[in-house]
Parts: sequence; structure tokens; C-alpha cells
Amino acid sequence: MKMARAWLTDRVILSLSGRDRVSFLQGLVSNDVNAASDEALIWTGYLTPQGRYLSDFLLWHENERLLLDVPADHADFLISRLMRFRLRADVALERTALSVEALWDDTPHEGARRDPRHPDAGWRRVTEGSDTADQADLTAYHAHRLSLGLPDAQDCESEKTLLIEANFDWLHGISFTKGCYMGQELTARTHYRGLVKKRLLPVQGDGPLPPCGTILMAEGREIGQMRSSIGRRGLAFLRREVWTTPVHHEGVTLTPIIPDWFQDEAS
Repeated sequence: MKMARAWLTDRVILSLSGRDRVSFLQGLVSNDVNAASDEALIWTGYLTPQGRYLSDFLLWHENERLLLDVPADHADFLISRLMRFRLRADVALERTALSVEALWDDTPHEGARRDPRHPDAGWRRVTEGSDTADQADLTAYHAHRLSLGLPDAQDCESEKTLLIEANFDWLHGISFTKGCYMGQELTARTHYRGLVKKRLLPVQGDGPLPPCGTILMAEGREIGQMRSSIGRRGLAFLRREVWTTPVHHEGVTLTPIIPDWFQDEAS
């Protein structure tokens, strides 16, 4: 019987070591690196200086280093980009051979840390092996993620998306008290002024969903963009005025689903 667990073959673990590892990363990411511990993960975004999305990852402390659970296709980019800011800091960032396992049942697992984004998101565990016995496939994990409305790298447009548009503020991916970090000004201004006009929302289709990147139109105007899907469930950026309204696209009706973590008055 397949269990609610899968090896995340689309993820890579990076190791950030050196005595300045916390202060170095603290000035570069959206969440408070001091909140990460041996037991506790944090989820954070990494932005352009102008405050637009570049990447996101989970991180925690382990054996005098920070481990970063990153999208596999972002790993080399993150190593190169983050090390540009090293200057005199005592830090080293490198790829590891560790494997990442997601577990999304209700049971705590030895060596696993809870995913901080949502109570039902489950657990993350890293190991040196990847035994596939009793494992679901990667698609099962992403179907679970989509059911909760949790974004992945593919759901954010590089150098375009604001973290708040992708719900990092409601899913514990931003600290508004930590102080300055790269891209912080636009993120804070959007938060405090309530300027967000669109957000990433789960949608349910009554037929096959449009491909990633499809512009969603209504009455001749753009009201959103499809980002990812499995079967008839997906995530799409939707403008505020259609958060509670079915969207019709080329014969398919997409119904927005308001998650339990959604905090906006329009819900």
C-alpha cells in the first residue's frame, strides 16, 4: 500500500556553513533566519533588489550549518547568486547529496520537521538514501500541495511576482519585524498599504485546465493567469474582483476555492 510520503526528486539540499551563516542569509531573505533551529523549519523567499520573486526555500539548522531545501532547477543559480554577496563573510554554500522526503499524514516521524506553511502540509525529512518502498510518486505530493493552495517555484514568475501575491504573508514566509533584507521595501509597502490586486488561488475546473502561463480573460480583459495543475485542480493568479466568481475560459469553468488560511475580506 502506497503511503502519504514521497521522495521529492525535484528538490535539492544546499549546505550553508561558516560562522557568519545566519547574519549573511538574514540580510538576503524575507523570513527571520534566527527562527530556524534543529527542530523548526522556516519558509522564505529570495527577491530581486526591486522586491520581485527569484526563488523560495525551506531552511533549518543542523550540525553547525544551515540546510536549504531548494527547487532543483534553482540550485546552481542560488549558489552563484547568493555567493555574490559573500564579501568578507565567513560562509560557504554547496550542494549536498542528501535526498528530500515529504510526509503528509498526521503522524510525527523520526528525524522529520514540520512544514511551517500549513498544519496539513506535513513533514520534511532529509536522508542519505532514497528507498522507494511504500512511497507515492512525486505527482501525489504535488496534488496534496495543490489541494492546500501551497505555491511552488513554478507558480511564481521570476522577477515579476510579489511575495504577497503568492501568499507568503499568510503562509508564514515573511517576517515584518526582522529588519532590512534585499527587496524588503516593496514587500513592506505592499503589506502595509494593502496594494495587492491579485493573489494565487486554488481553482477547480469542470474540464481539463489550461496550461501554465495561460492568460485568463473575461469580457475582453485579463483577470488572471494559470500557473500549475494536476487533473482538474490547480493554482492561478486571480484579480481581486473574481476571487469568489467562477472564471470561464475556452469552454472550461474554473471555480476559485477559498482556502482555510485565506484572510482577505473578499473571502
